[in-house]
Amino acid sequence: MLMRGTPALAALVLSAVAVGAQGAKPNDAQIAHIAYTAGQIDIKAAELALQKSKNKEVRAFAEDMVRDHKAVNEKALGLVKKLHVTPEDNDTSKSLVKQADEKEASLKKLNGAAFDKAYAENEVSYHKTVNDALENTLIPSASNPELKDLLRTGLKIFQGHEQHAEHVVQVLK
Repeated sequence: MLMRGTPALAALVLSAVAVGAQGAKPNDAQIAHIAYTAGQIDIKAAELALQKSKNKEVRAFAEDMVRDHKAVNEKALGLVKKLHVTPEDNDTSKSLVKQADEKEASLKKLNGAAFDKAYAENEVSYHKTVNDALENTLIPSASNPELKDLLRTGLKIFQGHEQHAEHVVQVLK
C-alpha cells in the first residue's frame, strides 16, 4: 500500500514542476514556497518517526532530517525576508501537502519494523524526487543568485540524506 503512494508522490512532484517548466516557469516566490513546503513535509515525517520508531538507525536518521531541514528552512525564511519576497502558495506546494497528508495517514497505521521500513523507503523516494526537482527545475528556474545558492546548498545536503536513507533501508533488510 505504501509503495503505491511513493511513486504517485514522485509523479505528482515531477509533473507539477514539469508543467511549471513547460509553460510559465515557477517564479522565485513560488520556488521558495515549494522548497520550504518540501522541507516542512520531511520535518513532519521525521517527527512521526521519532514518535513511533524505537529503531536506533531510524531515529538517528529522523533526528538528522529534523535538524537539517529546519536549518535550511530557517535560512530560506531569512532570505525571503531579506529580499522582501512573500513565498507564494501554488499548485505544486498544495499538491505536495495533499500527498504528504495521505502518506502520513498510511504511515500512522503501521508500527514496529513495518513502520521503520515504510518510513525509510519513503524517505529514499522522497529525497530522489525532491533532489531531481531541485537540480532540474527549481535551481535552473531561480533568478535570484542568493536563492539559487541556497537551493544548491540544500541539494548537497539532501543528496546526503538520500544516501543516508538508502543506508537505513539496507540496514533494515
